[in-house]
Amino acid sequence: METIRLTTAQALVRFLANQWSARDGVTQRLIPGVWGIFGHGNVAGLGQALLQSVHTKDADLPYYLARNEQGMVHAASAFAKMRNRMAAFACTASTGPGSTNMITGAALATTNRLPVLLLPSDMFATRAPDPVLQQLEDARAGDVSVNDAFRPVSKYFDRISRPEQLIPAALAAMRVLTDPAETGAVTLCLPQDVQAEAYDWPVDFFRRRVWEVPRPAPEPEAVRRAAALLRSARRPLIVAGGGVVYSEATEELRRFAEATGIPVADTHAGKGAVPWDHPCAVGGIGATGTAAANALAAEADVVLGIGTRYSDFTTASHTVFADPDVTFVNLNVARLDAVKHSALPLVADARRGLEALAAELSGWRTDPAHTERARRLAEDWRRTTDECYRRGHGPLPAQTEILGALNELADDRDVVINAAGSMPGDLQMLWRARDPKAYHVEYAYSCMGYEVAAGLGAKMADPSREVFVLVGDGSYLMMAQEIVTMVSEGVKVIVIVVQNHGFASIGSLSESLGSQRFGTQYRYRDPDSGLLDGGVLPVDLAANAASLGADVIRADGVEEFRAAITKAKAADRTTVVHVETDLLGPNPPSTGWWDVPVSQVSELDSTRTAYETYAAAKQAQRHYLTPPPEETP
Repeated sequence: METIRLTTAQALVRFLANQWSARDGVTQRLIPGVWGIFGHGNVAGLGQALLQSVHTKDADLPYYLARNEQGMVHAASAFAKMRNRMAAFACTASTGPGSTNMITGAALATTNRLPVLLLPSDMFATRAPDPVLQQLEDARAGDVSVNDAFRPVSKYFDRISRPEQLIPAALAAMRVLTDPAETGAVTLCLPQDVQAEAYDWPVDFFRRRVWEVPRPAPEPEAVRRAAALLRSARRPLIVAGGGVVYSEATEELRRFAEATGIPVADTHAGKGAVPWDHPCAVGGIGATGTAAANALAAEADVVLGIGTRYSDFTTASHTVFADPDVTFVNLNVARLDAVKHSALPLVADARRGLEALAAELSGWRTDPAHTERARRLAEDWRRTTDECYRRGHGPLPAQTEILGALNELADDRDVVINAAGSMPGDLQMLWRARDPKAYHVEYAYSCMGYEVAAGLGAKMADPSREVFVLVGDGSYLMMAQEIVTMVSEGVKVIVIVVQNHGFASIGSLSESLGSQRFGTQYRYRDPDSGLLDGGVLPVDLAANAASLGADVIRADGVEEFRAAITKAKAADRTTVVHVETDLLGPNPPSTGWWDVPVSQVSELDSTRTAYETYAAAKQAQRHYLTPPPEETP
């Protein structure tokens, strides 16, 4: 057997450079590069290996310097999302805090089912110099390190304590990264001494390897039963989730909706799978859904969920589907999701499942009156959206007006990115997306600080698209460092900082729960009340962005914002547009509910009143337990 002598880190770099993914005859690099921040745990291991690969050209694996370890994992997740999970960056960090900084990013990736490869440095496998700098000592076990915290947030976890262990671990890592049902964060912990240790590696380990991403087909009997159940429905509804987009099944969904006349609601991850102005499109569903989608959900007797995991926002905490006998058909590549809500499961790739259902339902259409009712409801909501976009609110504009101006100025292929605060709710209700990649809202983990880093990853994944990052002041203050990376790499992103001097979303939620917006505004501490309700803090986020190297435009009001966006689109550098909005809204009309418990006893009148409202709303909550018929005539 032919071998080559390399360090573990050198072997890993060479291996990763030769991994490819393939689907439908399209092949691309599975690991297009490595994000990293070097420290004593990886500078002499992976750092040396990446440097050497540049000089020897034996591995094409570009390195990108991030400014925050959590941020680089967010950038990697956004890249994978834009590439429909067919490519995954690796991320390397030093021992201790450098590695644990990646844990939040790992949780986000796994919650969103997005592939990222994490390479946290670990302590010495030999334990010769224990305890080393940044080492956690556990009196109960000698083999525990802080990196064990990655276990619950990883879809695959391994610690490479000997060089030869890398061979099966690396192959297992690629298997999980390319598994459409089980993908997420993959963590290979690399002790710093093992990274630098030499070994005679089999040359075959480094040969080009293509990982086929499968499209599982549904069982024919399950398709027959699902089609029969849909034929029996009087008020069917489709819920399109992210699986439609990741499987590139958007055309199949549109054709299916047009052939059957079934209205289509969407989740955050599924928005754009059907264009907003499609005759069957009724908009977002659930806690922050449109009045149209939620009205149809309340009446639906059969729900066809496609590629959705049914989060509590999608189901409005188990209240939006109100028919007492509602049944579900769930088409999903993951059985975990396919069986939710006592559904008839179609465990399959979304494209293959839709093709099979369409063939089985050939010639069948739902009642035209149902399709027409959905069209009228969607048209009513479009008028509501127009009103939200053009409120003429003052003296500061409403956030919805800023979103409306941006939506009108954005091209169909432009990408809007957001994750947390009040904007995801406004966006799900109001944003008009025609392209399946135009709407990039991370709402599985809803991580503050995701936005700026994600903008970088999304733009790198598809440089042909304009990328707009929508970020509130709260998220911006948590993590804006990757603006520096955008500038250093020459990656142009438009960052829109919506400044309202507080947490608009949590402030509104706090008020509705009787907690009086306590601790949700950025203010001086008032010496008399002892609360943070004094004057507005003199924070200048525009000046901060300029200090990070971005071009900055300050916009005062909607018309100046329009002009700023036009100028930013014409620019060739990262540009930050700063605009202030009214912290108190007004917000779009809500038709959904979200279960956030209220204190059952309180000395505050506001809390007691909120609890009465909460208790009444909770009466509509239930598990969906109606099983599909064993045989549908």
